[in-house]
Amino acid sequence: MKARVHITLKSGVLDPQGRAIAHALEALGFDGVQDVRQGKYIELDIAETDPERARATVEAMCDKLLANTVIENYAVDLAD
Repeated sequence: MKARVHITLKSGVLDPQGRAIAHALEALGFDGVQDVRQGKYIELDIAETDPERARATVEAMCDKLLANTVIENYAVDLAD
């Protein structure tokens, strides 16, 4: 099963990389970008066929390693 994990900073957490991206876009002539928030995308192939168990496994991975749950949120999408 394939798991796609999207990790983003929680609202209210400063995002210096997002700010740098916004400044770079402005310098390149892309006006009108008011805010940029950057994140991470992780794709996993796991040897699990039960969607509930696969989700639980991936969420455990996120809680223990992939995401800093103090300042980040994550969303898991599963596909066969």
